[in-house]
Amino acid sequence: MDTAEEADICRVCRSEGTPDKPLYHPCVCTGSIKFIHQECLVQWLKHSRKEYCELCKHRFAFTPIYSPDMPSRLPIQDICAGLLTSVGTAIRYWFHYTLVAFAWLGVVPLTACRIYKCLFTGSVSSLLTLPLDMLSTENLLADCLQGCFVVTCTLCAFISLVWLREQIVHGGAPQWLEQHQPPPPNAAGQANEAQAAGQGAADEPPAAQPAPADPPAQNEAEPEPPDVPPDQGDDPELEEEEGAAAEDADPNNGAQDDMNWNALEWDRAAEELTWERMLGLDGSLVFLEHVFWVVSLNTLFILVFAFCPYHIGHFSVVGLGFEEYVQASHFEGLITTIVGYILLAMTLILCHGLAALVRFQRSRRLLGVCYIVVKVSLLVVVEIGVFPLICGWWLDICSLEMFDASLKDRELSFKSAPGTTMFLHWLVGMVYVFYFASFILLLREVLRPGVLWFLRNLNDPDFNPVQEMIHLPIYRHLRRFILSVVVFGSIVLLMLWLPIRLIKLLLPTFLPYNVMLYSDAPVSELSLELLLLQVVLPALLEQGHTRQWLKGLVRAWTVSAGYLLDLHSYLLGEQEDNDANQPVNNNNNNNPPHGHHNNNNNPAPAVGEGLHAAHQAILQQGGPVGFQPYHRPLRFPFRIVLLIAFMCITLLVASLVCLTLPVFTGRWLMSFWTGNSKIHELYTAACGLYVCWLSIRGVTVLLAWMPQGRTVIMRKVQEWTLMILKTLVVALLVAGVIPLLLGLLFELVIVAPLRVPLDQTPLFYPWQDWALGVLHAKIIAAITLMGPQWWLKTVIEQVYANGIRNIDLQFIIRKLAAPVISVLLLSLCVPYVIAAGVVPAVGVTPEMEILMQRRIYPFLLMVVSLIGILSFQIRQFKRLYEHIKNDKYLVGQRLVNYERKAGRGSSVPPPNPVAE
Repeated sequence: MDTAEEADICRVCRSEGTPDKPLYHPCVCTGSIKFIHQECLVQWLKHSRKEYCELCKHRFAFTPIYSPDMPSRLPIQDICAGLLTSVGTAIRYWFHYTLVAFAWLGVVPLTACRIYKCLFTGSVSSLLTLPLDMLSTENLLADCLQGCFVVTCTLCAFISLVWLREQIVHGGAPQWLEQHQPPPPNAAGQANEAQAAGQGAADEPPAAQPAPADPPAQNEAEPEPPDVPPDQGDDPELEEEEGAAAEDADPNNGAQDDMNWNALEWDRAAEELTWERMLGLDGSLVFLEHVFWVVSLNTLFILVFAFCPYHIGHFSVVGLGFEEYVQASHFEGLITTIVGYILLAMTLILCHGLAALVRFQRSRRLLGVCYIVVKVSLLVVVEIGVFPLICGWWLDICSLEMFDASLKDRELSFKSAPGTTMFLHWLVGMVYVFYFASFILLLREVLRPGVLWFLRNLNDPDFNPVQEMIHLPIYRHLRRFILSVVVFGSIVLLMLWLPIRLIKLLLPTFLPYNVMLYSDAPVSELSLELLLLQVVLPALLEQGHTRQWLKGLVRAWTVSAGYLLDLHSYLLGEQEDNDANQPVNNNNNNNPPHGHHNNNNNPAPAVGEGLHAAHQAILQQGGPVGFQPYHRPLRFPFRIVLLIAFMCITLLVASLVCLTLPVFTGRWLMSFWTGNSKIHELYTAACGLYVCWLSIRGVTVLLAWMPQGRTVIMRKVQEWTLMILKTLVVALLVAGVIPLLLGLLFELVIVAPLRVPLDQTPLFYPWQDWALGVLHAKIIAAITLMGPQWWLKTVIEQVYANGIRNIDLQFIIRKLAAPVISVLLLSLCVPYVIAAGVVPAVGVTPEMEILMQRRIYPFLLMVVSLIGILSFQIRQFKRLYEHIKNDKYLVGQRLVNYERKAGRGSSVPPPNPVAE
């Protein structure tokens, strides 16, 4: 025997081959890991859950071994038996999943809706007839849809309660909840804040406070407000000290046990329960128990969180005589429920005080936690619902003259569709708040830390609005809300109402904007609006240059205002002033400003105290304020007033430019195309905005190239010209020809057969077909990118990865444009040739010719769909045939060697060296 052959061992069990367990080499690996037993490989594949070698990535192959008595073709009875078995399995699965769908999509929402209606009917007879109402078949679809909404609301409420519990557990409960004898609620806020502030100042590390040896430093930089209570969740030592104090005061009250809230072992239950088991997708009937519990919990939530607050509010509104005003709002249920929650919160805090007086500690804590839940819920409604709605209505009111509208028009639209009107105003308010917050974040990148001390920093990792809602008293939230309304409303007046008045005064014919749809072609107008909103404006807003330009403008304005008013140090900090000289040490560079400050105005400390008072009004709970020292000039308050006035004038001028320049440019450009006819201002504004953006972009690029010399500029111009030409060719093919063909095909296949009778001639509008084709192409591209990997997805990903700068024109034409355009042209031309060329040659009637021309496109679509379905069914039948054959005649599988797969070996296992 050869020594090399004796060395062939399995790479898993490290043993040699035998006649019963031969060795195979199923992959590209060589050397000591070349061979393996089939049993060892099968066990390893089960363990690793992979079908390929982890080293060479070669996929293992097995050849089936059938019984010697297997016929060449399966008998009909075997195929029929396999079909019946598959049909029986399919019916069983269909019945089970139908039961699951009926339970979760039928029983649960239907019971939720009808229990909700029964509770809010307000009569005893509805409770008695509730079982019969459950079995009623009237309004099944509408009740199921309403029930889905009710179940969603209750599910969101349950998740919110669990999340709020985690916030209270991890962030710490409010201090008044931990005390045994809290003061009255109205007077407790300031006392508790002062106590928490003193404790926070005592626990604060010295590095976070100003240097105590130099008191005037407090007037040069914004120090931390001394009265902001600390975040209970960020200091574990503070929590331990509070817990120890509570146990020492009353060791039998069980406060720490209540704090754990571990009455239910949710973590252990979550480990045993999966989504498949809970929903019934695992094939078991355990989900019926879950359906019962969901219905029960849903009923409990409706009773506790909807029924009780609504009736408390209803009785209060009726008793106070405000019923007519509430009904006039068209949102009687919502307003009544909110009133009920407000009264419920007041009742809970009063009961909490009574329980504290009689020393019922568990009841006191339970009532306090319930009050926190109601308080946080109301604050969320105010912050997310009421505040954006106020902003949206105020924006609409201040912009009425821009669209030649009046309050009477808004009142009529509200009465005709109150829900839609309120939602649109809320949506506009949310957009306004979002962009305002984005602009504040941009300002923080430019200004010195500490300038915007009166605005909360959303990027602060310590900022937690839910913890603020839990800890801060109501009057602090109310004061912050009023101040936010004043600030946002004033900005709307400054940047919308006042510019509109000036435009009407200076340019009487410029306003109003034309935003009415044409009644004769609403589909065309709507398609163009969708095109602008889906393609043009996102392409403009997604450019990173826009934000850089805005940031550069803000920095230039800040530098100019700083030098004009001698506030450069205040706005941008000492760092930029001393960059040319030497670095500034933030801890030890306060002596020159101190001396300068001590020689000027004395009322500055009073101003600083006022700033601290305003600071506390808006600043987040316990968040440290980053600040840098700054130089304080003479007459500092007067300079701040001038800075605010200069800022207001700048915002007014910027608003005037934004309201007039894009629209004026767009009107002038579109007048060459449409003449004097009125155009939707959305188009003119978008066109003008894009032209202005391109002009500014070209100017900035030229300014950046000028210092590099004429040769570099000419080379850059050539490169950019070539890139622009390539981009235009690609845009003509991908964004022009393909959407036009796609929109025309969609028109012929679906729109024309549905909208145009046979006795009428369809009219096609290429512009409208192209606009709709752009939207269809965008949807198809999105679905393709989300789908499985195939050639179109690979090409689109490659084009997107190359970008405009590295655009490959040949690749795009050869791999993307040519195949897609060929398929679309064949889909358009082949049916037309058949209908207009082949059919008349046969000699049919003119009516049949018209029918063929009008119906051949949807007919061919149906034929292609049937061919696709048949091919899918044929593949499924082949899989069933193989399954039946393997189930009856398969006796095993044999591992395939790599040489056999490559065509250089045989299917016989390698000879066993021991047997030789």
